[in-house]
Amino acid sequence: MARLGLVAGASHFDVYRHDDARLAFKIAVECAEEGQHWHLRAKGYSLLARQAIWVGNADDGLTNAEKGLVRSDRLTASERAMLYTARARAFGKLRNVPETIAAVGLADDAFAQRRPEDDPPWMAYYDAAQHNGDTAYALWDLSVGTSGYDPAQAQQRFTAAVNGHGPTFARSKAMSCTKLASLLMRRGDPREAAALGHEALTLGGDLTSLRAADDLRQLAQFAGRHPKIQEAAALKAEIEATVRV
Repeated sequence: MARLGLVAGASHFDVYRHDDARLAFKIAVECAEEGQHWHLRAKGYSLLARQAIWVGNADDGLTNAEKGLVRSDRLTASERAMLYTARARAFGKLRNVPETIAAVGLADDAFAQRRPEDDPPWMAYYDAAQHNGDTAYALWDLSVGTSGYDPAQAQQRFTAAVNGHGPTFARSKAMSCTKLASLLMRRGDPREAAALGHEALTLGGDLTSLRAADDLRQLAQFAGRHPKIQEAAALKAEIEATVRV
């Protein structure tokens, strides 16, 4: 029942049925706790944290990440990395630079101890590409929302995620590519960003994720800040023609 709740909740989350997603995740956590299944409990709280952060409630996201880390000695290194990354993403949204960096460091330390053979089957996705992409999201919020913060770490991690994701994880690759393009459009070279943006559109052309579409809309907004740069203007027009803005 817990696994079913997680799958159903993730599906609802991706199409923005947030009340249904939240309910499914909470039922999954309750079932996992009733069955004393610490691994499913951790995954449930990770998803609750990420959804809360996505809808703009970083405080709830942080609380859920912390709940997931209760008795972290019972979790695998990959699960600890996943939850520390959720903590980092919450602090990133709150623009808390030192706590974000500290949480990313804890996530990196946990991931360095990863033994895939110890992980439950549903954690197989959490490889180096996923870890780089997830931690990059936390640093992305600092890079675009905090004056003076160096975006180099976020750029490096998104690049590693894009290069590391295989064809099985096309959605994750497309979303990391979009975020990298947005970062460069905001803090780097708009022409390089436009090239990556076209790649992101190609990668995400067949996706139905509303979250992926929202990321593309944000990229179009950033591209719109460079109306005199032909490549940026062309990317904005292509996104608007592809995704309903």
